[in-house]
Amino acid sequence: MRSAHQIDRWIERFPLIRDFSASHLQIARGTVHFPVLEAGAIAYELQDACADYLMCIDGRTRVFRMSDGGREMLIYKVGAGGTCVLTTQCLLSGGGFPAQSVAEARTELAALPADTFRQLMRESDAFRDFVLDDYTRLLSGMFDLVEEVAFAPLEQRLARRLLVEADADGIVWKTHQQLASDVGSVREV
Repeated sequence: MRSAHQIDRWIERFPLIRDFSASHLQIARGTVHFPVLEAGAIAYELQDACADYLMCIDGRTRVFRMSDGGREMLIYKVGAGGTCVLTTQCLLSGGGFPAQSVAEARTELAALPADTFRQLMRESDAFRDFVLDDYTRLLSGMFDLVEEVAFAPLEQRLARRLLVEADADGIVWKTHQQLASDVGSVREV
């Protein structure tokens, strides 16, 4: 059951919704649901069908790929106010999710069912513009990741990750294994 409070938080986090026509807003409000993932909960498994367009209201998920040997490679994270480029890609192409996604913290999502996503993409200029602009921005970020993994030395990738992860006191609260996964390496290196 969706509450007025959940709808208000969704619209506050994603102001583009205010630009919807009355009929598109009614469609979105009538079909959106608000799953909550506790830390460690799986958002998507590899090759899962994408049932919803997910918009992160609060919290954070990590999207990663696991090698056959068990080595994890962080692709990106989705935080409050963000969407998942791979979910968008799945919904646009009809394929399965090409990675895994796990909540790093308690995460509240707004989930538009795939049918609603497709309808709004066809009918709502405001929604289509948001999705395509967001998709372009996120895809550009993925190319930055490919460039970094392919061309940046491990020390440089690790230094960047440490700066991103450091709290206000300059402390990084991650294990060596977590950092290695974040930079596409192994703990021993």
